[in-house]
Amino acid sequence: MDGEVGHRLIEAGTPEFRRTTLALFAAGFSTFAVLYGVQPLMPVFADAFSVSPAESSLALSLPCATLAVSLLVVSPLSEVWGRKPVMAASLFLSALLTIAAVMMPSWHGFLVLRALTGIAASGLPAVAMAYLSEEMHGRAIGLSMGLLIGGNALGGMVGRLMAGIIADHASWRIGLGVIGGLALLAALAFQFALPASRHFAAHRMRWREVPASFGHHFKDAGLPWLFSESFLLMGGFVCVYNYIGFRLLDPPYSLSQTAIGAIFVVYLAGTASSAITGEVASRLGRRRVLWLAILLGLGGIALTLSSHLILIIAGIVVVTVSFFGAHSVASSWIGRRAMTDRAQASAIYLCLYYLGSSVLGTTGGWFFAHAGWPGVAGFFAGLYVLALLIAIRLSRLAPLPELIAAEIPKP
Repeated sequence: MDGEVGHRLIEAGTPEFRRTTLALFAAGFSTFAVLYGVQPLMPVFADAFSVSPAESSLALSLPCATLAVSLLVVSPLSEVWGRKPVMAASLFLSALLTIAAVMMPSWHGFLVLRALTGIAASGLPAVAMAYLSEEMHGRAIGLSMGLLIGGNALGGMVGRLMAGIIADHASWRIGLGVIGGLALLAALAFQFALPASRHFAAHRMRWREVPASFGHHFKDAGLPWLFSESFLLMGGFVCVYNYIGFRLLDPPYSLSQTAIGAIFVVYLAGTASSAITGEVASRLGRRRVLWLAILLGLGGIALTLSSHLILIIAGIVVVTVSFFGAHSVASSWIGRRAMTDRAQASAIYLCLYYLGSSVLGTTGGWFFAHAGWPGVAGFFAGLYVLALLIAIRLSRLAPLPELIAAEIPKP
């Protein structure tokens, strides 16, 4: 049995908190590097395999789609096999599949391995959220969730930056292979650092009961709206990064692949934003912070419409800060709002998160093909306006009786 019920919850500032957050930071780093390291390579794929920008986005959209669907299966399995074993297996398999993908000569074969990578990677995201919800004290969950998402941001940045630079000086295959190697190291760090679950007891899964364990979350007054936020926020965000490379490779900017990859350094802003916003939301209340983070993204996308490169980069920074801040708030809210079957609630949230990346990320290619960057920016704005309206609705949501004390700002 993976767990011993009755132990104290993990408090912020303790050695156990540092071990846990380090392990999950490494896990988030690995997952996002493996998934999103291909993003700056889309123009390279389009050229090397003679495919369109929308088709090249399948290198990212396809694993996001398979990951999204697999979450709904893997999440219940973690109730049987345990949180840590499922997450560790996910990290090792996704790293090995990434290394195998660089050896595939054909576009369709490469996409098959990318799809399998998405399935393998599905064991980490929802289970990590459930683990933190079970093991962390309420006062620590906002910061710990923010640090997990910070690992996502750093992994996304390093994966993209490294892939872009190596592709410019060697080949995209070497770049993606290096990312796979780093993911293996992160998996080892995770295995040794993460404490075993202590507030989780494995139980036999009755598969006929699984639909109900997912379905009852849609009867809550707030969870369905939080689920929809993940779809809209991630869908808009990934569109920006999917197609900004195509814009900046063309005149008048004509940036190199290395320079395009370097733009992803702004993910450092996301790393800081997720942790800071998570902590602020824990103190002031999530309903007071979420809508402000989303509104910031609308200001950022407006800046990218400028013809000045410095303003475009500034806009990308603002969009990144907005997304990671909003995602930190919404994802930690899921863990606090779902009183039972937390892994399933997290799985629904992340299923829609990655479906947003897949479906809306590829849809953005249609807008880019027909209206250029203004089309992508307009699509983003439409998605974020909807997200803003939902956040305003959530700001008026009454907290559950069990959480009223947790929502009171700390002096």
